[in-house]
Amino acid sequence: MLMQINHKTQTVSLNIRNKDFYNNPYPYYEKLQQQCPMFYWQEHGLWTFVDHQSVSSILRDRRFGRQIEHLKSREELGLPAIPSNLKPFFDVDRHSMLGLEPPSHTRLRGLVQKGFMAREIERLRGRIETLCHQLIDKIEDNCGTSNFDFKEQYATPIPVIVIAEMLGVPETMVPELLRWSHNMIKMYEMQRTPEMEAAAVESSREFVNYLRSLVHDRRKRPQQDLISKLIEVESAGDRLSEDELIANCILLLNAGHEATVNVLGNGMVALFNHPQQLTLWRNHGPGDTPFSKAAVEELLRFDTPLHQFNRWVLEPLEIGGQHFEIGQEIALILGAANRDPAIFQNPHLLQLDRHPNPHVSFGGGIHYCLGAPLARLEIQISIPIFLQRLPNAQIKEHPVYANTYHFHGLESITMSTGVAG
Repeated sequence: MLMQINHKTQTVSLNIRNKDFYNNPYPYYEKLQQQCPMFYWQEHGLWTFVDHQSVSSILRDRRFGRQIEHLKSREELGLPAIPSNLKPFFDVDRHSMLGLEPPSHTRLRGLVQKGFMAREIERLRGRIETLCHQLIDKIEDNCGTSNFDFKEQYATPIPVIVIAEMLGVPETMVPELLRWSHNMIKMYEMQRTPEMEAAAVESSREFVNYLRSLVHDRRKRPQQDLISKLIEVESAGDRLSEDELIANCILLLNAGHEATVNVLGNGMVALFNHPQQLTLWRNHGPGDTPFSKAAVEELLRFDTPLHQFNRWVLEPLEIGGQHFEIGQEIALILGAANRDPAIFQNPHLLQLDRHPNPHVSFGGGIHYCLGAPLARLEIQISIPIFLQRLPNAQIKEHPVYANTYHFHGLESITMSTGVAG
């Protein structure tokens, strides 16, 4: 049985590895919203929320956070000690601002976010446009009438090359960055395996060693890149330690492309599944317009790449008659909240001009995604350029989603240019 709901106990059994679920989780989310919007997820031991109101409010509620060990030790919380074999990964993770609460989070975010201000990101528009055209040129030159993988040859290179260039990592390192990133983010998956853990640990070591050597080089020979700026940046006399700098560069590289790749991939498939919307964006063409901005938000909402985001309970509280103690972990299902019919009219339809569109794909509160302006710009530029340059492109094989959760993305997207040779 894929999903079982016990209304009396508010418990749910849900098999995330069932292909019917990970290929299309939305019917199951809808059933949960209708019957049990707050439930105890048996397989993962988590109280879980799927309605937009709860997810949105908890993301902004300071009684919930991404860190717990600043309040109580793992021993006090009854949590197992981190295994020694996983220490290299968690040594990186514990310095990442994504997993910290104030005041540490406030300090780190304040130091890092200067490179991600909207005006700084907007300066990348020309570079992103050029990169999109270069990739399409390569697709046309290499593919001719044969098929190509949209995800591998277009959606993936754009965000990873852009974030690498921002940081000052050579483009020749992109294959290694992708390997390290893919391995490391699997540590955040539900039901990870020992093999996944071993790969993540090894990639953590390699990633740290590479960046440490790059940081040492930039100390001697600063350049006009984000790593050099982070070495020098100061705020109220504060400075990033080298471990903090490296951990947050890894965060920016991993988060800076993983989600955007899948927004582009999932979004392209969604457009082809909604031909009228595809034609609408083709007709609008590239440009920084109210329509293109709304279209980006709808792609982010419709098939978001991150379906689950967890929070720790930081003080005793009660929600929906359920009492929560410090140290409990809860799950927020962003993918479900973005399809909540109480908030979004016809939530299972792609409507590029949807307004308002209060999706939660970038999270909320103090942990709202730092890279949101960059992701929005990359999507706004790359989709219409692709549609304009390859007006006859077609999806050739039914795309299949990867067996991952809480990340949600397609394994590949086989397309043709649609041009006869």
